Amino acid sequence: MSLQARIETLRADLAAAIEAAPGAEEVEAVRIAALGKKGSVSALLASLGTMDPEERRSAGPAINGLKSEVAALIEARAAQLREQALAARLAAERVDVTLPVRPAPTTTGRIHPVSQVIDEITAIFSDMGFSIAEGPDIETDYYNFTALNFPEGHPAREMHDTFFMAPGADGVKKVLRTHTSPVQIRVMQKSNEKPGAPYLTPAMDPPIRVVIPGRTYRHDSDQTHTPMFHQVEGLVIDKSSHIGQLRWVLEEFLKAFFEVGHVTTRFRPSFFPFTEPSMEVDVQCDRSGNEVRIGEGSDWLEILGCGMVHPNVLRNCGLDPDVYQGFAWGMGIDRLAMLKYGMPDLRAFFDADKRWLDHYGFRPLDLPTLFGGLSS
Repeated sequence: MSLQARIETLRADLAAAIEAAPGAEEVEAVRIAALGKKGSVSALLASLGTMDPEERRSAGPAINGLKSEVAALIEARAAQLREQALAARLAAERVDVTLPVRPAPTTTGRIHPVSQVIDEITAIFSDMGFSIAEGPDIETDYYNFTALNFPEGHPAREMHDTFFMAPGADGVKKVLRTHTSPVQIRVMQKSNEKPGAPYLTPAMDPPIRVVIPGRTYRHDSDQTHTPMFHQVEGLVIDKSSHIGQLRWVLEEFLKAFFEVGHVTTRFRPSFFPFTEPSMEVDVQCDRSGNEVRIGEGSDWLEILGCGMVHPNVLRNCGLDPDVYQGFAWGMGIDRLAMLKYGMPDLRAFFDADKRWLDHYGFRPLDLPTLFGGLSS
């Protein structure tokens, strides 16, 4: 085969290989096979040394022309592949600027109704001059029962009501607190003054005015009860506290919380070991429709328990019951949320269902205030 025929055949083969190369790596492989030290075009150039001067005069330009042409084809194909890769990347990363802006986290996030109601409760009582107190969820038997005048053998101490824990190394019996009342004892004893106390409780001497929101635990689970739930308690200790003040505080709270102009309450005798006398409080309501409307109608709804602090509780806290007296009350935060916002099942509070939270939750920046509206 003549040299010219070999050049034309090689040109056609290399052009086809370059055109068919699907990517940069394949183009580079063709370049090495053609123009590398051992490439086909380089071999032709190396053969010039064996030719006579006359033949070399015509073969040299032809082979160098082939080399330049192949190099140009390789560069053109590489540029084409780079453009295709860029086009594909732009298509994949394309942003439609006509789409609506994604909502910020502050507009999509929701505050849990329990957190919202705790904020509402503390806003109301803070306006009345109450401080906020907290205590540990894991309590000693003494603080949870004994200091609160629960006698040995009282039904509330039984396993079917209380989550008992194994005693610690010191032999002290521990429980998951069944109510937030132990914090009343800690407030009156100023137990927060101990170094490293794992809770926040204001140190104070009488007069004492505190509200105590927090988690509590009992063996119970149905549509209106869960093993873990939330309570809020209030405590007032002074030298001249009386039931009339208790009634005023509770009625003012109910009016502010349910955002109504008037409430009518009914106090019924009851029994709690830590109060004497003890009372259950009913509030007038209307149950005629699908909602419970507080402050109207002719029905009654039990809403909370209360009473005057038992003298034994005062003595257990180092206060003289002949000098000091006080009143206390307690109510379920989850129950208040259900009544105000129309949630039918308490268990849904703890299911972590985002759909439920999107429906019943509150916007993060809508903080409850008495002048702006608790639930606006």
